[in-house]
Amino acid sequence: YTEAWDADKKSIHVMPDTPDILLAKANAANVSKKLYVQAWEEAKKKGYDMRADAIPIKTAKASRDIASDYKYKETHEKEKGHYIGCPSAKDDPKLAQAARAMALQNDRLYKKGYNDSKTQIHMPVDAMAVVAAKECQNLVSDVDYRQYLHQWTCLPDQNDVIHARQAYDLQSDNVYKSDLEWLRGIGWLTEGSVDVVKAKKAQELLNDRLYRTRPEQLKFTSITDSPDVVLAKTNAMQLSDV
Repeated sequence: YTEAWDADKKSIHVMPDTPDILLAKANAANVSKKLYVQAWEEAKKKGYDMRADAIPIKTAKASRDIASDYKYKETHEKEKGHYIGCPSAKDDPKLAQAARAMALQNDRLYKKGYNDSKTQIHMPVDAMAVVAAKECQNLVSDVDYRQYLHQWTCLPDQNDVIHARQAYDLQSDNVYKSDLEWLRGIGWLTEGSVDVVKAKKAQELLNDRLYRTRPEQLKFTSITDSPDVVLAKTNAMQLSDV
């Protein structure tokens, strides 16, 4: 069954200029790394010639000199110790300005004037500010504000003092309970107290024997010739089997 197909597979021939074959070759050339770097490899084999005064070389050298710390500080190192036209450091404007800025930033020198003058204050004792401060101190003083009870500011025989003492005695707990001292140790029976009498009255109200009266205890005599009795007798005779 497959013999004819196997033989036919070996005899297939595709033309090399078909669109599919050409597209496959173009894709292979695009993805080929060797062809991608072929031009660069050939340029490297040819070599290059760059002069020392070329613009890229000069740019690189200038950038290197600018970035170099030695070149950056070379002028400063050469000028150290060479002050021309200034006999001393105080005559140099730059040094004088730096010293001035340092003096302004110094905390001790900044506060020197204040420390020297803060103890040299002369103020009269009758100045308004001093008098007002003394008055405020007296108002907020705890010593003058408090007056203890034993420091009486009035005569002891005044009416308001006597009245106050009487009020204190009435409010005193010892005086309030002094009339109960004679009751200590005395026996007391509850018979006749308000609670006992109240309980007895409640018991009498709830007592069924006292609340109800039995019929046999009532003294009652019926009348024999009353209409209801006569009617009851007549009905009994009519209903009697005898």
